[in-house]
Amino acid sequence: MRDTADYPYVITGAGQRAGLYLAEKLLEQGGSVVVSYRSRKAGVERLERLGADCIQADFASNDGVLGFAATLQKRYSGLSALIHNASDWATDPRPEEDPEGRQAAEVFQRMFQIHQQTPFLLNNQLFPLLLKAAQDQDRASDIIHITDDVVRRGSAKHSAYVASKAGLENLTLSFAARYAPDIKVNSIAPALLAFNEGDTPEYQQKVLAKSPLHMEPGFEVLWQTLDYLLNQPYMTGNLLRLNGGRHLKN
Repeated sequence: MRDTADYPYVITGAGQRAGLYLAEKLLEQGGSVVVSYRSRKAGVERLERLGADCIQADFASNDGVLGFAATLQKRYSGLSALIHNASDWATDPRPEEDPEGRQAAEVFQRMFQIHQQTPFLLNNQLFPLLLKAAQDQDRASDIIHITDDVVRRGSAKHSAYVASKAGLENLTLSFAARYAPDIKVNSIAPALLAFNEGDTPEYQQKVLAKSPLHMEPGFEVLWQTLDYLLNQPYMTGNLLRLNGGRHLKN
């Protein structure tokens, strides 16, 4: 066990895109970082070179979640923050394509497992480590749930995904009440941050038109929001929308 006052930040699902960016920024600031990843990508190797502790974990099963928690319990005596970034994206099966409902059941269960049950279990299992860091550092530790701005209005094609993210937002309230004052629990709900490679110009313009600020901000704005929450001592049980003003248009 690494018994050190330099208690790490844990980021789930940090092998690429937003999670990778956040891990790199924390490392740049001199923080100790632990990340989970489902499949090994170039970003994982880069984080290892930078000094992150990268742990393979498949959150599609409870065994995978609890195994990840057990590894952290063995390696560390405390944690400064637990940042839930691990996510999956699935389109609802159309009824005519799934007459028996088996695909729909599988999609909903997978979304629930990754976006609700995984954070629920990790928040419970890692509470002693977060509490230890809070007591030793004389300041609150953090749990941060990264949800999705689409929860605000729902989705005709991704109802299982959106419902599971909505449940995660509600868990924020429950855990904030349960763990205060030692652990702050907040949510960030981003909309578009960065396009994927291969997104067409037509698609990009359609998405950009949804917000008054009409921009692709990049992952830097997510880092700015995360950094704010980590350093804000008087905020818990809150949701910060990072959506470029989309709520003003729809």
